[in-house]
Amino acid sequence: MNDRRRPAGTGRNGFSNPPITETEGQLEGRNALTEALKSGRTIDKVFIADGDTDRALQRLAAEAKEAGAVIVPVDRRKLDAMSTTHAHQGVIALAAAHAYATIDDILEEAAARGQAPLIVICDELSDPHNLGAIIRSAECAGAHGVIIPKRRSVGLTATVAKASAGAVEYMKVARVTNINQAIAALKEKGVWVFGTAAEGSIPMYQADLTGPAAIVIGSEGDGMSQLVRKNCDVMVHIPMAGRISSLNASAAASILLYEAVRQRLG
Repeated sequence: MNDRRRPAGTGRNGFSNPPITETEGQLEGRNALTEALKSGRTIDKVFIADGDTDRALQRLAAEAKEAGAVIVPVDRRKLDAMSTTHAHQGVIALAAAHAYATIDDILEEAAARGQAPLIVICDELSDPHNLGAIIRSAECAGAHGVIIPKRRSVGLTATVAKASAGAVEYMKVARVTNINQAIAALKEKGVWVFGTAAEGSIPMYQADLTGPAAIVIGSEGDGMSQLVRKNCDVMVHIPMAGRISSLNASAAASILLYEAVRQRLG
């Protein structure tokens, strides 16, 4: 059996979760969200006043959740701070900069190109600039898709789109409820899952990335979660010669993607 292994993780890098500051693509108020849902616009997240018992607002939140949005209860003061209109009516939504794909869409893209799937899985990235940069690198490297979780992760926000330098228009991004279930689904399709960590068992050069491969990149602060690590086929590391022992998440993803490109070019 080929010893296909994962790229090594980024480890802790000291990044903190960025504050919620999106304004482009921000929808404030009940009517704005209602009309966006009616038009079929993809909604990424809905911030709703915590503890609000208004039934109409709760029904609206339920409709948004049914449409795939992540519902985030927050203190009303946070809504006040986020609001640019000062008339949020207890709800602020972030529209996705692009529609989400599915895992099947990503695999079908690879099949249509006649190539072995090359996928990046982001395990709870919170920095939109990191996700945007990963999407950009993935598109440049010819990867077929990026997978992100719904919870504890930045979505396809306007900042992500800008950081991707337009790559979000071409790269399929799937947003899944559970990363571990997504990994299991990929394995059933014959995709090898390569985890990334400083203590990975082999250097990335020894990982066979020529076949169907998914590279997992951990979060900025904590790296990969323990369960995700456990579900990877192999853990790999990026050889480090300097005094700093970790890389930015997007830098690590780029290095691993282009190692896959190098191997696939032969």
